[in-house]
Amino acid sequence: MIPSIDGLLASEAFSPLLREHPRARVVRHLRLLQEDLRGRVADGADAVDVASEERWARAVEERLAAEDLPSLRPVINGTGVVLHTNLGRAPLASEALEAMARAGRGYTNLEYDLAEGRRGSRYVHCADLLAELAEAEAGLVVNNAAAGLMLALNTVARGRGVIVSRGELVEIGGGFRIPEILERSGARLLEVGSTNRTRTSDYAEAAEAEDVAALLKVHRSNFRITGFTEDAPLEALAELGRATGLPLLFDLGSGLFADPSAMGLPPEPTPRDALARGADLVVVSGDKLFGGPQAGIVLGQKALVEAMRANPLCRALRVDKVTLAGLEATARLYRDPERALDRIPTLRMLRQEADALRPRADLLAERLREGGVRDVGVEATRGAVGGGTYPEVVLDSWAVALAAPRGPDRLAAALRTGDPPVIARIEGDRLVLDLRTVDPADLDALVDRLLEVTRAEDG
Repeated sequence: MIPSIDGLLASEAFSPLLREHPRARVVRHLRLLQEDLRGRVADGADAVDVASEERWARAVEERLAAEDLPSLRPVINGTGVVLHTNLGRAPLASEALEAMARAGRGYTNLEYDLAEGRRGSRYVHCADLLAELAEAEAGLVVNNAAAGLMLALNTVARGRGVIVSRGELVEIGGGFRIPEILERSGARLLEVGSTNRTRTSDYAEAAEAEDVAALLKVHRSNFRITGFTEDAPLEALAELGRATGLPLLFDLGSGLFADPSAMGLPPEPTPRDALARGADLVVVSGDKLFGGPQAGIVLGQKALVEAMRANPLCRALRVDKVTLAGLEATARLYRDPERALDRIPTLRMLRQEADALRPRADLLAERLREGGVRDVGVEATRGAVGGGTYPEVVLDSWAVALAAPRGPDRLAAALRTGDPPVIARIEGDRLVLDLRTVDPADLDALVDRLLEVTRAEDG
């Protein structure tokens, strides 16, 4: 017979739970457990030890602990994908974290002009610094790059035409597509060229149509088209824009402000490059190769940026004080390029030589063997930049590979569902952990989790 809730609550086994948790929470979980048990008994299951107060207390305690885990949790990234969108993209520099904590702990001058003693604007924070780094006339921060593009289009081309190449109608993360964003902005899409070949003359011909408001170029940062191809160069489009009076908007996306050659990466356009080559507005992400919190960074002509700030839609897309603080602290690091490469985790991971990762992999494997893991190896592997950037670039790295006799999916699931969760790759019948994306500070926790799940497998 299932014991009564009042009887269980009055038992010694439940005293610690009632001291630590509200009575209503304990009662709720007891009721849920009893309902579940009644259902299983009705289906023919055996009700073993239903009178054990200790067993009921342990079951409630497990449910309470699971309920208290936050939904958004830190994870250990063993995938080798540096900017893993599903795992939150860019880890933040300690300078950014400290700035965000300071801003979040109390009041700030978010919209207060300290010099004048009156209301100010949140849009001045960080904007001048970002403009300085990109050698732009002005800057604006919104909540992500897609928002920045939508705001730019809504400001300069609402109800009017925007010319864009068919080969640049890309899909970004989450299934969102450039044509859909353009449509939501209120602008009208004018497609030119073909998937693989678009010439400046295609833009020029379309620019002769009535009610055209802007030229749009989209950087294909998450894929490449090769073979029989042709693109309209940014400089040529800028010249066309000047001749026709149409602003040239460039959705650059990746947010690279550092020198890619310093990280062993191929050339990639930066906001400074794009503006120097004639773009009037450039939109990039703050949480990709820039290495900051999620944000959209808009840089370019002062008149266009000011018009965007005055757009009522800008208020719906604005960022909070904590994001601005983290973004500004990250941007300050770029004033010293070498310091940025060292202090910003994304850039540091990308810069890391593969040979320097081998000792970390060896150490992890050695500690696992000492803990009793029998079939563990160290091997060369390859990761990726991620985040919709550098799609063809592979990052040579070193990994620890674990055999999974009962199947790698089972082992991967056990790692994901523990605390902290560990995300690994599955290759064949093995579980692989790429050391490029594992923070050295997480090594002890990673060893503990791997020993925990492998011992459970062996048991």
